[in-house]
Amino acid sequence: MRVLKFGGTSVANAENIKRVKSIVANTATDKVLVVVSAFGGITDLLIETLELASKNDSKYKELFSTLEKKHFETVKKLFPPKEQSAILGKVKTDLNALESMVEGAAMIGEITPSLSDKVVSHGELLSSFIIAEYFKREGLDAVFKDSRELIVTDETNGRAAVFFDETQKNCKDFLDGMEQRVVMLPGFIAASKSGKTTTLGRGGSDYTAAILAGAIEAEALEIWTDVSGMFTANPKLVKQAKCIEHISFEEAMELSHFGAKVLYAPTIQPVLGKGIPIHIKNTFAPEDAGTLISKNQNNGGKTVKGISHVENITLLSLEGPGMVGIPGISKRFFETLFLENISVVLITQASSEHSICVGIADNDAERAAKAVDDAFELEINTKRIKPVIVESDLAIIALVGDNMKNHQGLSGKMFSALGKNNVNIRAIAQGASERNVSAVIAKEDVKKALNTLHEEFFEEQVKQLNLFVIGVGNVGSRLLAQLQKQGKYLKKELRLNVRVIGLSNSRTMVFNEDGVDLKNWQQSISEGQKADRDLFLETIKKLNYRNSILVDNTASEEVANSYGSYLKESISIVTCNKIACSSGYGHYGELKRLSKEFNAPFLFETNVGAGLPIIDTLKHLIASGDRVNKIQAVLSGSLNFVFNNFNNAITFHDVVKQAQESGYTEPDPKIDLSGIDVMRKILILARESGYQLEIDDIENESFLPQESLKTASNDDFFASLIKYEAHFQKIFEEAASKKCRLKYVAQFENGKAKVGLQHVPEGHDFYNLEGSDNIVLFYTDRYIEQPLIIKGAGAGADVTASGIFADIVRIGNF
Repeated sequence: MRVLKFGGTSVANAENIKRVKSIVANTATDKVLVVVSAFGGITDLLIETLELASKNDSKYKELFSTLEKKHFETVKKLFPPKEQSAILGKVKTDLNALESMVEGAAMIGEITPSLSDKVVSHGELLSSFIIAEYFKREGLDAVFKDSRELIVTDETNGRAAVFFDETQKNCKDFLDGMEQRVVMLPGFIAASKSGKTTTLGRGGSDYTAAILAGAIEAEALEIWTDVSGMFTANPKLVKQAKCIEHISFEEAMELSHFGAKVLYAPTIQPVLGKGIPIHIKNTFAPEDAGTLISKNQNNGGKTVKGISHVENITLLSLEGPGMVGIPGISKRFFETLFLENISVVLITQASSEHSICVGIADNDAERAAKAVDDAFELEINTKRIKPVIVESDLAIIALVGDNMKNHQGLSGKMFSALGKNNVNIRAIAQGASERNVSAVIAKEDVKKALNTLHEEFFEEQVKQLNLFVIGVGNVGSRLLAQLQKQGKYLKKELRLNVRVIGLSNSRTMVFNEDGVDLKNWQQSISEGQKADRDLFLETIKKLNYRNSILVDNTASEEVANSYGSYLKESISIVTCNKIACSSGYGHYGELKRLSKEFNAPFLFETNVGAGLPIIDTLKHLIASGDRVNKIQAVLSGSLNFVFNNFNNAITFHDVVKQAQESGYTEPDPKIDLSGIDVMRKILILARESGYQLEIDDIENESFLPQESLKTASNDDFFASLIKYEAHFQKIFEEAASKKCRLKYVAQFENGKAKVGLQHVPEGHDFYNLEGSDNIVLFYTDRYIEQPLIIKGAGAGADVTASGIFADIVRIGNF
């Protein structure tokens, strides 16, 4: 014989009840017991109605009307009109009795525990009666049986204790005389020896089914719900969560205790000792395999079976020197909580005996703190023990698995993964069985923590990177195209799943928690909300994704000034924006410090040389113990392009215009031609070499006329270039007369830096530098006579985007 239990969502409406009938019909080749919950949402509605009535709030009548309507509509959809009268009559009679109880609460202005049990029990009584009658009407050999006639408990209301011997005798006596194939029973409810209605606690319909399965020694217990079994994590929070095919009783108990809501924690107990397997199945996908819970076969398998969590946890900490070596402190502490009927879900104690810390439900926190402070009033007044410390809005996450005890380093792996994502751990607990490792974290970090641990323990080491991109112009659009093109390669070859979660330009911004469709990102951002830099950061913080990366493709000072706020939230930064790293040295140093403190990489390879590995190479030189003594470089791809193409046959204005249109210059080309861009680059290289230097320390020998430098717009700037064409032609002629080429050179030596236009003779490393190429010569303690040379394309949207792309991959490989 099997016992089948169907939850509230499975019997939420007439359509779902028809599904349940089909499942039972296919199962009932032998006798079965069917346990059902109240129709979906009814229990909560009953509780709310009763609470409003006790406050004499007339809204309770509206809720009661809704409850009544729900049951009447279900009957009318399940039965033809000619067959409705008798069933509606019985339902109406029960509802009238229920209404009288609710009105009683309104009259006395309170809710007694006994009254509460009587009221909420009607949800299951009504649903089981209606479904039993429907089964009969559909030809199933079914009968209704009130669970209160079988399950015997003490008289505790809300969560009664079961007397298993009496219950087992009642069940066997009933089955001996049972002729029908299907017995329909209400879950959740029972009765005391004196016949008073009691309940088994929220989620108690699972418990009802397990009690009955244990009592009759059923072949199997099937729990039918709205998901296809127990998952490796909550699939609503972890999209990559997978169904667990087989799990032991002990593992299931641990997972359900720590919040796996598919199964009510006490459900395991009545069937555990008798070895009755539990099968978790999906009412809406009955063909899915589901999860089988049975005895541990010790057949190896995954080390960690699942990750679960409990929210709304408060930590109570009792500490002080007066606890050390004093017997009975722990006893008094836990006894105090026991007397207040407060359940402890986690315990940890320092080996020094200086402190005890427990986890309890948030709604018990105030009562618990007062009780403990009262119990230790003497010790608190004499300063031997501190008043209890209360920390709320926390959550417990737990790794669960029978095989965890056979593998070393699991705890370290867990805590390391959380630490890398800035998930702070407030307390840790591990049972002697080593079947679970639990940690207390901030409730706001739950989603990030679950996804981090799931990625670490269940996914094929595919690391998810979540990008928030500001700037979708030349560089930004090329980056998005590269990410879209290389997405499959990154996942297959580098084990990186790169998603763009947020996009912003200067006008609009858009977020998609599942990732922006990179084939249609232009449409997505055009339909987005108004851009707001503060809201952009707040949204990222609220999403709280692991491995979050801000990608700045702008030249915006506002964006650059916000980097510190991102790093403090453990949000990594990849940027081609040079403003932050060329700002005051104190600010530059602070960003580097924040990057280390909050474990958030701050990468800016494209600040110098676009996609060339200049800064990365420099970092490796310094890390290996080398010292940079001198740097010579052509660092402006735009200026190199300009002077490689400028001659007496073309105007300076036209060459600069061509460079701008080709994407070689900043949006404001004056930044490039004034030398400020090159100053920033040599400043960054000097700082990355270990020198403290400010932008004002750099000598700038500008070739632009003062009028050009003082222009306020691009139009005025280009107009000034036309006006001073003779000036630029003279510069060209002077170089040509010496058989030299013009190169804008940056140099750093002996702690000093300068930038300016130079005549480069034939044979020099810079002479044949073509197009928009950059070149850097590093003279170090190891590269004395022959410098280390890095040369290649140093400007352009595509190569800059590829450099940003490379920095993103670097973070993925950290």
